[in-house]
Amino acid sequence: AKAIGCEVGQIVKSLIFRNTDFPILCLVSGKNQLDVNKFQATSNMKLEKADANYVKEVTGFSIGGVPPVAHKTEMKTFIDKDLLTYEVVWAAAGMPFSVFKLLSNDLQKITDGKIIEVY
Repeated sequence: AKAIGCEVGQIVKSLIFRNTDFPILCLVSGKNQLDVNKFQATSNMKLEKADANYVKEVTGFSIGGVPPVAHKTEMKTFIDKDLLTYEVVWAAAGMPFSVFKLLSNDLQKITDGKIIEVY
């Protein structure tokens, strides 16, 4: 955040989880932590932590560089509602230390993600 001159909350963290049927992508504000137990209870989905090999297999990208779109495998996407409090957010651009800027409203449009409370 400091390197690009934005608030920590404007950083989009891409968190990949395993599910029995499909991978799950949670786009979380840099200032927040995903409450996995709450997510599982409210979504009726079981999440399993994904290891680096699984992340690379389903997204085509390494951890630290997973963008919100353009994955090898279709995923169910969920977006932290706090990201929408910012006009502009910054997301990984396919490689660690590479990011791109976009309007927070566009994040929802390009991912078709469901807005959730993550904490």
